[in-house]
Amino acid sequence: MADKRPMSDAHKAALAKGRAEGRVVREYLEGLRATKPKRGRKRTPETIEKRLGKIEEELADASPIDELALVQERRDLHDELAAMSETIDMAALENAFVEVASSYSDSKKIAYASWRDVGVEASVLKRAGISRGA
Repeated sequence: MADKRPMSDAHKAALAKGRAEGRVVREYLEGLRATKPKRGRKRTPETIEKRLGKIEEELADASPIDELALVQERRDLHDELAAMSETIDMAALENAFVEVASSYSDSKKIAYASWRDVGVEASVLKRAGISRGA
């Protein structure tokens, strides 16, 4: 059995830095995904409430299979309504991302094009110091 050597303070600091940078990048990318515009007509709380009322009417004489679908749609609409009330501070997430993106990109060997492919704007990458040539 090999003896385990304790990690150096520098190694521990590097691991902590990597975890912190990874968290910031993940939160920013999740924020981008959550705020990405959806296709089609944008729903408002009013249109969701209107549909919820219609579902209640339809439930009165729905077949068992239709009832199941309507109950699921009602649940989905309630979730969508709740999500609308949550606000994401994309400016704060973006600023934190800009601080760590270059270091994270270098350590993980992530190309400019890959950042663009997942939705990071060119202006954000420029602020972070990540260029096309990198």
